[in-house]
Amino acid sequence: MDIPTEMQHQAMGYDRAATMFSPDGHLLQVEYAEKAVKWGSASIGLVCKDGVVIIADRRLRDKLVASESMNKIYEIDEHIVATASGLLSDARILIENAQVLSQQNRVTYDSPIEPIAVIRMIADRKQMSTQYGGARPYGVAFLLGGANKGKAHLYTSDVTGNFLAYKANALGENDEKIKEILRKDYREDMTIDEGIKFSLKIFKEILEKNFDLQRFDVGYVKIADEKLVRLHGDELKKYSK
Repeated sequence: MDIPTEMQHQAMGYDRAATMFSPDGHLLQVEYAEKAVKWGSASIGLVCKDGVVIIADRRLRDKLVASESMNKIYEIDEHIVATASGLLSDARILIENAQVLSQQNRVTYDSPIEPIAVIRMIADRKQMSTQYGGARPYGVAFLLGGANKGKAHLYTSDVTGNFLAYKANALGENDEKIKEILRKDYREDMTIDEGIKFSLKIFKEILEKNFDLQRFDVGYVKIADEKLVRLHGDELKKYSK
C-alpha cells in the first residue's frame, strides 16, 4: 500500500522545523500555519472609487464574552486599517509593531506613512520566521487598507511573507467561495456605502441562518479625508436592507 506523500514527510521528520525543506520543496510547518488562517473567521476588503473598506466577521460564539473586546478592525494609523485571520495573538504583535512604525514615520518625516511600507514590514517579519530556527511561523494573514496621496490601497500578506495589492480580496473561513462572488460581481466604480452593502450581502449568502449584524466590524478610509471610520452592530442596519 502506497503511503501518502505528506505522511511520508511527517515520518521522516521534515515537518519538525520551519526551516527544513521536504524533498519536493515544501516547508511543511509553514503550510500547517496556512491551515490556521483557513480556520479563522472571514473578512472582506474592497477598493472603492472613494476609498477602501474592510468588513470582518468576529464570529462570537460565547454570550459571556463582552462583545466590544472582540474587535477585528485594527487602526494602524488614522489613514490605515487592517484585519487578520488565524491566530489573533500573533496578529496583535504584528499590529503593535506596525503602529510603532507608523508613529516613527510621523515623528521622523512629519508625514503619514504609506500603506505599502507597513505591509512590507509585516511581510518581512513573517518571512524571517520561515528562514531562521528557534521560532515558529506566524499563523496569521492580513488584509490592510489605506488612503494616501489621493489613492486607495488594499494589500494582503500571507503566512509565507509574500504580499500583493488587490482590488478586492477575502481571508479566512469560506474565502474561496467569497472570492468567487467577488470575481463575478465586484465593480471598481462602487462607493464605500455600496461596498459595505455588497459585502454584507455576501456574508448573508454564505452564513445563511447564522447571519447577524452584531457579528461584524467595519472600517473604512475615504480618499477625501484619509480618516478611519468604524461601524458596528446597529450602525450597519441601513446597509443590510
